[in-house]
This record gives sequence, structure tokens and C-alpha cells, in this order.
Amino acid sequence: MRGTCAGLAALGLMLTAAPAPAQTSYPTQTVHILVGFTAGTAPDIVARVLAERFAASWGQPVVVENVTGVNGNLACGRVGRSPPDGYVLVMCSNGSLTVGPSLYVKLGFDPAKDFAPIRRVFVASNILVVPPDVPVKSIPELVALAKAKPGQLTYAHTGIGSSQHIAAELFKYMTQTDIRGVAYRGTTAVLPDLLAGRLTMSFSNISNVLPLVREGKLRGFAVSSRKRSGAAPELPTMIEMGYPDFEAVPWFGLLAPAGTPAAIIDKIQAETTRVLTIPAVHDHLAKLGIDVIGSTPAEFSTAITTETAQMAKLIKAAGIQRIQ
Repeated sequence: MRGTCAGLAALGLMLTAAPAPAQTSYPTQTVHILVGFTAGTAPDIVARVLAERFAASWGQPVVVENVTGVNGNLACGRVGRSPPDGYVLVMCSNGSLTVGPSLYVKLGFDPAKDFAPIRRVFVASNILVVPPDVPVKSIPELVALAKAKPGQLTYAHTGIGSSQHIAAELFKYMTQTDIRGVAYRGTTAVLPDLLAGRLTMSFSNISNVLPLVREGKLRGFAVSSRKRSGAAPELPTMIEMGYPDFEAVPWFGLLAPAGTPAAIIDKIQAETTRVLTIPAVHDHLAKLGIDVIGSTPAEFSTAITTETAQMAKLIKAAGIQRIQ
């Protein structure tokens, strides 16, 4: 299952050099960046960092809007239908761009046709966590509990096709267990029920749950990335824990509507690269477990196409059902 969810992240781990900004008067009015998840989640954090720096550089307001629902698909769909002038952008995930086409019968947009990719921005691992009152202290004990209580344990996810959903379904597939999924609008919406013990487990984004793991409010077992996270090097990977090729990691990229002029795309890409290479910005995000990646618009487009095919094979192999 090599190449799952963030299998192409290695393409962008080296920061790309910023191209010379294209000659354009853009922007001359407010720019909106849509985020399909709740405030405080990793894509929201990164979008707000970019928005603040964009506004300072461009001299125009840059507003982040949280348009939640359907694993971020509502926000992506809205931007895909917006005028191609660069004033409505989206921080969109691989869950929508490369997983969604294989999971949703009616996705509401075409990732290959409705967007002008600007740049892949970041990748962040998930951590397999359980509340302290769940009577397990290891992954084997969690598997044993799930086998002893088929259909009674629950896992939280942020929407069908999200990396949290794919990670949990891979876990079920690899362990041959029956665990019920419960959908939420974002990781921050999951936390109250997780902390209260109303859920059994979750693969939740590192930027949201690592502090809770460190405080002992949640028990963390492993990360869902192929390599250990620099923000939590003490946590093993699922691969190290005996699950070969286990990888289910969200990456996010910045996109505009298809047809947006190349000069605008290039200017936004150059400014995004400039901001993310500022040491203070890069280090701040790294401490949250948010790893900056990069790409040109063309590389981003190729990544979407390639990973979409990979995810189609994975979803079929794991027997994950499509959503009407």
C-alpha cells in the first residue's frame, strides 16, 4: 500500500525556490481563502499564517473563511465554481482532491478540471490516540479489545475520505476488526467527546492532540506517517508497530478556480513560498507537527493525477464503500 494518502509528499519535502513574481496589479481588493475545516485545525492555522503575511505584503485584506462540511468538499466545491480572478482561493486536502473521486459518487466538483493548482503547502501526521479510561495501553491490547467487542468500539473521523477516516479503515482492514466510525466537522470538534471518553479511539491530527498526549489527557500509540514526526520523535510509526506500508497522512495545497490567469497563479505561488521559507514561520509550524512542503503549479497538478490513481487502488483493496 505504498503511496497512500501522502505517498507523494516526498516530492515536496525540499522547499522549492520562489520564481520571479509575475507582473500583475493583483490584488486590488479583498482576497478570501476558504478552509473546509474548523478554526484551530492545521489547515486553518496555516491559512491564517499565510493570510496575515499576504495582507502585509500586498496591502489588501486577506480573509480566511471556515466553510465546514463533507471533509472539506463544500469549501473546495465553492471555489471550483468561483470566478477565475484569484480573489477566492482554497486550502484543499488530498482527502478532497485525490481520495474523494474514488469515494463519492457525486463529489460536486472535478479535481482535475475545476482548479488551478498553486502550490502544495504542508503535510501533518495523525496520531492514534485513545482516552485514558479505555483499558488498553498498547496497540495489541486495542486490537484484542476490538476483537472481543465487535461493532462496539468507535473511532472518530473528520469526514468520509479524510486521512483520519482512511487511517482508521486501514487499521480495521489490517487487524480484521469491526469498529464503528463517527463523523465530525473537524479535529477540534472531536476532542470534547474524545476527552470525555465517549469515543474509543481516533487518528487525530498531531497539531491538535500532541499537547493533550504530552499532558496525559490522551494516550498516544503511534503516528500514521512513514517516518516519525520531528515534533514527536518518541512516538513510533504504525509501520514500526508491525503494520507494513501503513500511511495515512493529510497534505494540503492552495488552489484557485480553473482559468485563473497564470500571472496571478505565479504571484500567489511566489508569495506563498516566500512566507513559508521565513525561518520564524517555518519553525513555528514545525513545532506544531506541520511540515512545510513545496511544489510548482505543474508539480502539484501531476501529484493530484498520480495520487488519485493510487488511492483508487487502495480504496478498492481495502473494501472501503463509496458514498452516494
